[in-house]
Amino acid sequence: MSEFTHFDEKGNAYMVDVSDKEITRRSATAQGSIAVSREVMDAVKGKSIKKGDVFTVSQTAGIMGTKRTSDLIPMCHPLSLTNAKISFEVDEEASVITAFCTAVTDGKTGVEMEALTGVSVALLTIYDMCKAIDKRMVISDIHLVQKKGGKSGDFTF
Repeated sequence: MSEFTHFDEKGNAYMVDVSDKEITRRSATAQGSIAVSREVMDAVKGKSIKKGDVFTVSQTAGIMGTKRTSDLIPMCHPLSLTNAKISFEVDEEASVITAFCTAVTDGKTGVEMEALTGVSVALLTIYDMCKAIDKRMVISDIHLVQKKGGKSGDFTF
């Protein structure tokens, strides 16, 4: 394991200085899942949720989340994203919705946190939109799937 990069020798937190790093294309994809009841799954698929189309609203919320990551996580650099996408896979039999978020930038630091935030916000939005039907939904398995670019190179989970 490498050392933590956001603390000085006295243990004080700070934002890492990326001034001398090269601008490169960087991308990251994260995923996570929400397990829902059969009733929630039927309502989502039937587009009968009173708050609107769950997938469209959750996609929009997740993309908005990617753009607000540095406002939520103290040591994240504000990034100019060149792309952010949210997509879903639905396993009707298991009543599980898996969300994916890919974030891209041309910059000096990675977009892993943006992808993780985007997928988290998308899943939280599904929960919010469906909680009137059943509050027993479980969000789980949020993790980085892949990252490309930067000094540390590529990563695949």
